[in-house]
Amino acid sequence: MRLQDRMKSRASLMAVAIGLGLWATGGAATAQEAEPTVNVLDEIVVTAQRREQNLQDVPIVVTALGEQLLEDAGVRDIKDLQILTPGLTVTSTSNETITTARVRGVGTVGDNAGLESSVLVTIDGVYRPRNGVGFGDLGVLERIEVLKGPQGTLFGKNASAGVINIFTEAPRFNFGVEAEVTAGNYGQVGGSILVTGPLIADTLAGSLYFADRQRDGFLDVVTGPGPRTLTEDVDQNFYTVRGQLLWQPADRLSGRFIADYTSRDENCCLGVQLFVGGAANSRAALINAVRPGSIDTTATPFDRIASANSDTGQTIEDQGVSAEFNFDVTPDMTLTSITAARKWRSENGQDSDFTAADIAYRPSDGSNFNEIKQFSQELRLTGTDGPVDWLFGAFYAKEDLTSGSVLLYGADYYPYFANGVLGGVPGLLGMTAARIYQPGNGQRDSYDQSGETFAIFADTTVNMTDRLAFNLGLRWTRDDKTLTSVYSTTGASCDQAEATYRTLAGLVGAATAGTIVGGLCVNHENDDFDALGPVTQDRSEEATTGTLKLKYDFSDNAMTYASYSRGFKSGGYNLDREQAIVITPTGPNFTADPNTDFAGEYVDSFEIGSKLRLLSGALTLNAAAFHQTYTDFQLNTFVGTAFVVETLPEVISKGVDADFAYATPIDGLSLQGGLTYAETTISDFTAADLIDPNRFPQLSRLPGAQLSFAPKTSASLAVSYERRAGGGLLLRGNVSAKYMSEFNTGSDLHPAKAQDAYTLVNARIGLGAESGAWTLEAWAQNLFDEDYLQVGFNGPFQVDEFNDSVSVYNAFLGQPRTYGLTLRLSY
Repeated sequence: MRLQDRMKSRASLMAVAIGLGLWATGGAATAQEAEPTVNVLDEIVVTAQRREQNLQDVPIVVTALGEQLLEDAGVRDIKDLQILTPGLTVTSTSNETITTARVRGVGTVGDNAGLESSVLVTIDGVYRPRNGVGFGDLGVLERIEVLKGPQGTLFGKNASAGVINIFTEAPRFNFGVEAEVTAGNYGQVGGSILVTGPLIADTLAGSLYFADRQRDGFLDVVTGPGPRTLTEDVDQNFYTVRGQLLWQPADRLSGRFIADYTSRDENCCLGVQLFVGGAANSRAALINAVRPGSIDTTATPFDRIASANSDTGQTIEDQGVSAEFNFDVTPDMTLTSITAARKWRSENGQDSDFTAADIAYRPSDGSNFNEIKQFSQELRLTGTDGPVDWLFGAFYAKEDLTSGSVLLYGADYYPYFANGVLGGVPGLLGMTAARIYQPGNGQRDSYDQSGETFAIFADTTVNMTDRLAFNLGLRWTRDDKTLTSVYSTTGASCDQAEATYRTLAGLVGAATAGTIVGGLCVNHENDDFDALGPVTQDRSEEATTGTLKLKYDFSDNAMTYASYSRGFKSGGYNLDREQAIVITPTGPNFTADPNTDFAGEYVDSFEIGSKLRLLSGALTLNAAAFHQTYTDFQLNTFVGTAFVVETLPEVISKGVDADFAYATPIDGLSLQGGLTYAETTISDFTAADLIDPNRFPQLSRLPGAQLSFAPKTSASLAVSYERRAGGGLLLRGNVSAKYMSEFNTGSDLHPAKAQDAYTLVNARIGLGAESGAWTLEAWAQNLFDEDYLQVGFNGPFQVDEFNDSVSVYNAFLGQPRTYGLTLRLSY
């Protein structure tokens, strides 16, 4: 963003805030003439330490968001959540299920189901194995807690960077109906209804939530030859249903049963051209030579015009059941059990070259998919014995992951790649279009991974005095994975290319010959993988992690703490082809690598913080300084032809987190916000430090650099106000904003993928009955229509890492401005 645009955006935000403040102040003039009053914040209860505690007593950085604020800010899923949470970034790529959350700049790059998440998402106590699995309409929410920093002691699996802890509203013992209907631009229509009430008086209550939402696409599409006729993309079409039972047969026993199902049938997600090299022989020029007008050479991404000739249909089903029981063994001891079984399947088509030429695609016939079946069981026993609060627990999870990875040649692959990129040399060597790259051939691989995790953990807080408390937590985890991979390749070119190397070297020299043979031996063109047969890999690892905290209460309104935490994220397997290059006397041999293993990731985190309650309870102010060191950081990156996984020796994230909540002296006016400053950098490394030293040239920008998706500064502010409008009416308004400083959106940190600083603003104003029986709201998300990138990536088969003048870089865009009306009804 240019400086003047940035100033304009901030001026607009300031104008909105001032306007809201003047409106609020005007309505409070009479009150200010009377005796001044002090508004007090409600107590915020969180379960960050797996027991109910006041937020101000918890020695952890927690952003706690209540039901009303979530509704005001338009939060329906974890991507919406980031506007209220400094230090949280959530992005999606080639489909909405490939969603990645990052905290303090740390997270796992998506697009590879073999990598688990660094930020754990739990919904009603049930962990979700990938962030994308937890993406969807969350229904009626009670609250969301975002825990920052490693939380592996109590939450365990996939919590090395933080936790997003989501709580939906439980059934109520009084009958009620809540409904909403929404209409907006881009053809947006949708609605939801919640019915709740008693089934057996004082013993069994139930609720049923249903939502259905549709929206046209955010991208216009230029289509080419092929099956695609749809001229829009990134649309929305899904429904979700969630049924719950709350069982309370006795004072000492309660149970909660949940069943949910979500179905999505959408088209998502095309990328747009972000940077196009201007050389006469650029990859874009070669594509347009094969199929004129197939690619946007102007590189104006925010025209929101994409190109495709293949379908991008995504069909997703997410379903599961869970049961939670809480039994008070004694007045000071509670046993908790959470059992869950879930199944998630995503089938995705893709135009894999992101142009209107027919180069390569992933079919939308269900053969290209990911499916995860999951069972989990957690037991916790918590209690209090005098000055000691203690917890013991065990956790078990079984995950079966099945994946079909299909990448096929289109009719234009040979003309573009063999005749264009490789200058027609393959045909001169006898590798004609009849022998290689025939349309409909390509890579058809399957992966079947099973995993089991078992952990035992304990957490004890000793209140040594009325003011001083010591906390110690330990967790032992064992993680086992088995992967069977089956590779199938048709239309291959690698064996033929390797056999011609010496002849080719004699004609054009060894360097050029090596480049051409390398081009004919890209992973999906190499049938050496087929010769491996079914490949089975096994890995087991054990980890001991934990936390140590010391907390001191200066008074009932002020505390400070210091903590150390060690977190862990298990290793795994890259669910994509990996190959090695062996130099032989006859030339390079591109061999299929049967070992796709990568190591577990560890983090050591130090934190010192303070939490204050000021102005007689009207203001809370919390701040913490942190230093986190990640070893064997799992980096997943797309190099233009395949996904590769590398473990970087060290990543360090250090900085400050601060947040506040303020019930102002003006009745009805409240503020909540925060700031995260994080320097998240990759320590220096050399090629020898990598799993495959040959990857270093593609990652050469990383040593000593700021990690991708890691803005140094992010800040959020939510301003809410409500007042009686007379005649039994209530007026309520909210403005929520999030600022992020510049950062790079590409895992290889190419400059073309950089995102300038920007600010997103959501706004909502509603008028309704004071009783809450009805409310009509006008709202806008991304009010000022800020242009920003989600992810920048290499144009598939269109990048020369060492020559930008011929390369193409693409991007997945953030959402444009949306606006509309919502009618809420409550009984």
